[in-house]
Amino acid sequence: MKILALFLSCFCSAVTYSQNSNQSNIFIITTDGFRWQEIFSGADSILINDSRYVSDTSLLKQLYWDNDPGLRRKKLMPFIWQTIECQGTLYGNRNFENTVSVANPYRFSYAGYNEILTGYADPAIIANRKKLNENENLLGFLNRQQGYKNSVAAFASWNLFAYILNNQTANIHLNSGYQQIIQDSLSNTEALTNLVQQYAVDNSQSTRNDMLTFVTAKEYIQTKHPKVVYIGFGETDEYAHSGKYDEYLQSAHLFDEFISQLWYLVNKDPFYKNNTSFLITTDHGRGNKPGNWVKHGLFTTGSNNTWLLTLGPLFEAKGEMKAKEEIFNDQLAQTIARLLGYNFTPLHPVADPISLAK
Repeated sequence: MKILALFLSCFCSAVTYSQNSNQSNIFIITTDGFRWQEIFSGADSILINDSRYVSDTSLLKQLYWDNDPGLRRKKLMPFIWQTIECQGTLYGNRNFENTVSVANPYRFSYAGYNEILTGYADPAIIANRKKLNENENLLGFLNRQQGYKNSVAAFASWNLFAYILNNQTANIHLNSGYQQIIQDSLSNTEALTNLVQQYAVDNSQSTRNDMLTFVTAKEYIQTKHPKVVYIGFGETDEYAHSGKYDEYLQSAHLFDEFISQLWYLVNKDPFYKNNTSFLITTDHGRGNKPGNWVKHGLFTTGSNNTWLLTLGPLFEAKGEMKAKEEIFNDQLAQTIARLLGYNFTPLHPVADPISLAK
């Protein structure tokens, strides 16, 4: 990890990108139900000291605590605050009235991911059910365009992505939950991942271990070079619902490491170098008080509060945004489509894009 940190360290120096908007690569990366408070202020001062939610408060404070919120957030998510702050843009610090929010009223995962990926806060999606999504998603749309045909892939820890993305119509490469990797030929890493998923973990759970999702995605990216990639991690939400604030922070720290490894990967690979951008967000927020941080939903205040990070040649680099501004998650699909040179025109409504480009 120290070697990676060395490679990925950022000194806020100027970065020069080359750009061809019609051929740009985009990675859309999410982590489920992760609060804006931890993104912008690091570990919560009350929760990190609460033995109901933390097994060893002293150890967790050694890892992630500092009285200065600026240093505290850097301890928790070093890549975000050493690299994205320097070379990208961070939206959603509500302390400055810079807000990112879900548009759907329900504030749970199926509705949130549908909103991000279809551009439509569908009022008919009212539960996390194994029901095929009738809305067209951006990934399937891009997979039909000449510049991205057969070059779109999605990987997710949560098994409901098989329904959210409705691959019967999207027809992209999709691996979610503890689904076995099925291809004409498997690399050694992919074969080992299949064995781990089959025999070494409890694969009856709806959410796969994020490390397995990361390994599966990374191997495919390195060998197949898709131009559009979606990766959805899930353990932040799982540990929050379980009331394990220590594991929630550990999962967030690991998520930051996943982003750093992916950014290093694309910047050393000639296929991706200087032409790949990251858009990073979450599907919903969660309770903003110590007593309800484990929950989210229609009646839990704070559940609509999200955040957005952008990095790479498609996007402007402004660091942490401190101006009053409002963004909604349903605006992201059309924004991405326009940045790639297309107009996303499904049969359902789509929110207007926002200006994130240079």
